[in-house]
Order: sequence, then C-alpha cells, then structure tokens
Amino acid sequence: MEETVTQSAVGARKCISIMVPTYNEEENVVPLSEAIIAEFAKSLPQYDYEIVFIDNCSRDTTREKLRALCAGNPRIKAIFNVRNFGQFNSPYHGICQTSGDCTIPLCADFQDPVEMIPRLVAEWERGYKVVCAVKTTSRENRLMRFLRTCYYKIIRKMSSVEQIEHFTGFGLYDRSFVDVLRELDDPTPFIRGIVAELGFSKVEVPYEQAKRRAGKTSNNFNTLYDAAMLSFTTYTKTPIRAVMLLGSLLMALSVGGGILCAVLGALKFDIDLYWLIPVIGFFSSIQLVGLGLVGEYILTLRSKIMRRPLVIEEERLNFEDK
Repeated sequence: MEETVTQSAVGARKCISIMVPTYNEEENVVPLSEAIIAEFAKSLPQYDYEIVFIDNCSRDTTREKLRALCAGNPRIKAIFNVRNFGQFNSPYHGICQTSGDCTIPLCADFQDPVEMIPRLVAEWERGYKVVCAVKTTSRENRLMRFLRTCYYKIIRKMSSVEQIEHFTGFGLYDRSFVDVLRELDDPTPFIRGIVAELGFSKVEVPYEQAKRRAGKTSNNFNTLYDAAMLSFTTYTKTPIRAVMLLGSLLMALSVGGGILCAVLGALKFDIDLYWLIPVIGFFSSIQLVGLGLVGEYILTLRSKIMRRPLVIEEERLNFEDK
C-alpha cells in the first residue's frame, strides 16, 4: 500500500499485469489480447498494462501467434516452457514473473470475462490486497457444476483453513501478495488454498462463468482428480484420521466377532461360515481405500521434498530486464 501511495503522489501511472496461461489455444490468444487491450482503452485508460502469456508446450500454432503478438506490441510478453508442467505450476510461475502493481490471472478461453477487469481493479483501489472472482452461476455442464459444488462444500468442512467456494484462481493479486508467492518456494503450489491460507485482506466479487469461446478444454478426469487430491492432501487431515478411526472400529468388531465365534464353537453350536466371505471382502476394500489415501498423502509429500523447479523455461519474449 505504501508503494502505491508513493507512486500516486509523484503522478506515476500504475501498471496492471494480466497473466494468461496457454496450452493449445491458437484460436483464442489473438482475440483475447485484442479484447484486453480494448478493455483497457475503454475502461482503464489511466493505467499502464502488460500481458504475460506463459505457454505450457502447446502442440498447435499457439507459439507462432504469441511470437507475432510480442513482435507487434512490446507490452505483450511470452514465456515458453520446455514441456507441459501441469495446470498448477505454470500459472503460478507466470504470476511470479509479472512486474505490475497488481496481477490478474486470466484463462485464455474467455471463460474468465475480460469485462471483469475494471470491477477487480475498483476493489483493489479500495484497499483490498486480494480480490477473488467467485462463480455464482456458470454456463458449464450442470452435472459438472453440481459435482464441483459438492467438492467445495466437502473440502470447506474438512479444511483447516477457510476455503473459498467456486474460486478457481481468477481474481486480482496485489504486488505485496505476489512478492510473498515468490518467497514460498513451494514445488506444488495450489493457489486457491494459498489465497485462503495466507490471510491477506480480500473480498469476493461474483460473476457468471461463460462457455469456452473456441478450442477444446485440456481438463479431464485426471486433471480434476489431481486438483481435488492436491487440495485434500495439502489442507485437510480429516480423511486420513477418519480412515484410522474406521480401522480401529473395524478391528474392535473383528476381535469381538472372533471371541463370539470361539465361544459358540466351544458350546458346540453349528456355525455357517459362508457369511464371512462378504465380510472379509468389505474389510479388504476398507484396507485398500485406506492405503490409497495414505498413498495420495505420500505422493504430495514426495513432490514437495524433491524440490523440483516449478517450470523450466525454453524462451522469453519482451523480457528485456530479466
């Protein structure tokens, strides 16, 4: 806040960074950059801007389009990764490479409305360090939204920090928050959880998520599962403790059942043991679920202690100072 006040005092124009992660977005990067520039000219002419694209090794002509954009406008920058580093690392790294007074991450497919940028900036100027854009309605598949809603409610109840429902990371982050992100040194960052965890002053702004403008989404079951498990294993202890308590209860029931069978056998009662087959199957399935859950926690821990870099860059465009 002090730096912002100082800039205003000397009459300097504040700079707003727009960060756009891309993967096979050849049909969207040019229209999106044009829409962003038009929005600044229309609604935010008093601000400077930079647009930072970070490409996660696209297989189409996205990089050629980005090269042309950077050649035509020095305020458009691009980072090319040597390979696809996933849905979390690349955007997080892109945010950390911005240089504006605040940063707005924006999806390349137009599902994050460009028209929201002035609303986010207005809340930032009121003093909020983090402005969270929250999806109150969406034009996505109804079943998918229902499943997302269930997921958010479950993680919110289990998490040790207050999670934000239907917050995907789209919003505005003050430079002071971005500076903290640079210092976290987290090899598996989950920006939605970090926003809730760090405690910066924040406000929620509702919006309707639009349909993808063009192209095919890269989200699938694996990417959605990765997001859910990273959130669970990073910010919750409830699942692993619930499995432990369930195991303790089943162990007690097994001991009691064993004693009962021994007593009935000693009293010469005929006992039909076929019912033990589904019981054993049930216990075995509980064990497998528990082992799988423990494995997810171990995988998250493993990725954190390996200290791999967030991404490895292949090339930068229009980053003269880096």
